[in-house]
Amino acid sequence: MASSFLHPFTPPRKKDFLSIARGDGALVYDEDGKEYIDGMGSLWYINVGHGRKEVADAMADQAKELAGYHTFDPFTNPRAEELATKIAALSPFDEPRVFFGSSGSEAVDTAMKIARISHREAGRSEKTIVVSRERGYHGTNYGGTSLQGIPPNREGFGPLVPGVINVVADDDEAMKRVFAEQGDEIAAIITEPIQGAGGVWPAHEGYLSHLRDLCDAYGAYLIFDEVITGFGRTGEWFGAQFYGVTPDMITFAKAVTSGYIPLSGVIVGEKVMEGLEANKGFVLRTGYTYSAHPVACAVALKCIEIQEEEGLLARATAIGERLAAGLRAMLDEGLLIDVRGEGAVWGISVPDGVEVVAVRDALLQEGVIIRPIPPNHMSMCPPLVISDEQIDKIVTSLRKVLTAE
Repeated sequence: MASSFLHPFTPPRKKDFLSIARGDGALVYDEDGKEYIDGMGSLWYINVGHGRKEVADAMADQAKELAGYHTFDPFTNPRAEELATKIAALSPFDEPRVFFGSSGSEAVDTAMKIARISHREAGRSEKTIVVSRERGYHGTNYGGTSLQGIPPNREGFGPLVPGVINVVADDDEAMKRVFAEQGDEIAAIITEPIQGAGGVWPAHEGYLSHLRDLCDAYGAYLIFDEVITGFGRTGEWFGAQFYGVTPDMITFAKAVTSGYIPLSGVIVGEKVMEGLEANKGFVLRTGYTYSAHPVACAVALKCIEIQEEEGLLARATAIGERLAAGLRAMLDEGLLIDVRGEGAVWGISVPDGVEVVAVRDALLQEGVIIRPIPPNHMSMCPPLVISDEQIDKIVTSLRKVLTAE
């Protein structure tokens, strides 16, 4: 029987899929019971691991108390207030505000809107341009699609959001030229501290500081898209802290709940809030039905508690060190042509002629999941509860498959 499910980022005619039915720690199991090491944390986000009873209990307990209620004026809920306070304390800001949504795509679109309207309310209505970088991934809503630095993800969807400039990644001079030509009109730069879906590309040394300096010089906001790097992936709560550069807004999603339930948000720094609060009668006319959903907030609080109690930020660093050592050995042997990453998120590049989708499929036979990024990159972003033995199996299985190629 044909499936009724139309899959994302998939050829619509594709019929055969691997059905993942169960998860436990860093492992997942298909419907036939075959075990796989989840080397991608699903899609960059299962930080506390699969199958945590305490997370499921937090979800159920909150649903029994208050399953859902909106947070438009004049309403709030206790879990929303508690989570906003907690995230503010973990962030690199002094006194931020936290806006909640349900997905990274929503968070990016919200940050884009907030940047523009904050400038307008502060009397800088000419500042509407948002600058993004090649290879950047910022979701698939129309704002994020327009900001995409991955061309195939923009193609075929008709006219996109105007006022977006995409700049060559990691080219300081190219970014300087854009600001020299249009700096008075630039509202913000948005960037991932480590570009994820584009192939896992950490910002080169000094690049994020350079963006900070440009934004300060021209009165633009700096937005870090931390949907992947946020909540411990780099060994710090946010990539901003890992790189020592404080932006004006941070978008987050995925890992805040370890994917147990959708939740996202924007951490809005003091400078941006000054614009939003400049006019007493201003109303922020954007938001979502499920903004600060109480069950999602309860799950996020429990996941953060687990990360704190189990030392998972330090574990992210240890994971990265062990994984990188194995990958770099393959680099030295010529099985790989590049290895890069920070903390517990890593990318590799394979030699010409090696098909990364074929490598993925061969690894599935070995019981390992990592993600292909054609034409020649692959990514790894395992749960922060992965064992050393499981890390070693990812490396040995990858070596076996690449040697066979």
